[in-house]
Amino acid sequence: MAASKADPSLLERLRDPEDRWGGIARDLIWVVGVVALIALALFLISGTWPAVVTIESESMVPNMNVGDLVLVVSADRFGNLTTSAEGAETGYGKFNANPNSAGDPVYGDVIIYRPNGNSSYHPIIHRALEYVNESEAAARFGSDHAGYITKGDHNTIRDQDGAYAGLGRLQPVKPEWIVGKALVAVPLVGYLPLHLFEVAAVVIALMLLYELWSSRRNAGKPEPSRSGKKGKRR
Repeated sequence: MAASKADPSLLERLRDPEDRWGGIARDLIWVVGVVALIALALFLISGTWPAVVTIESESMVPNMNVGDLVLVVSADRFGNLTTSAEGAETGYGKFNANPNSAGDPVYGDVIIYRPNGNSSYHPIIHRALEYVNESEAAARFGSDHAGYITKGDHNTIRDQDGAYAGLGRLQPVKPEWIVGKALVAVPLVGYLPLHLFEVAAVVIALMLLYELWSSRRNAGKPEPSRSGKKGKRR
């Protein structure tokens, strides 16, 4: 009695060009691999993580808008972190083509920081206005440590004059709370990360539909003749 043929291994199925589910798995592995390589390249370039963030509120309008995808670099990359007070003296400013909500010109870098150092909350993307020492922080903001004072270009008050839901009053930003500074913003592209799960579901669904359509189309085709070329009749 002939022994039954063993089921193909996972590796064999991945290598088999005729295996439908193996083909889907190959496509998914390829997508994951490309994403991982892009993430690694972004980290090496930016020196921080996350290397890209999405603008989710209007606090930086009109210089940064909802849906902008922002490339983030470490605070000391491509020059030292410059506050608005320092930038006003030299004329340096990032994302400052438009004045703030009060009509005043803006200068300095836009930083991405974790509110009160808490990593469970979304980072805030606001302009660094100035750096205050411990005594200034205590006198002006009731804080016990030095740090950066920040504000959104569209907001009417500084972050440290207000509160954050669930955290209370925002404190001056310690250097170790800073994720990085904004380098480049690409309009609208950030809507994809905002809807990442929806986009991934659509891509996977399209891949599955294509594989099913392809297998049905191939199933309807007649198999090629294996008898080779027929000889000429004499």
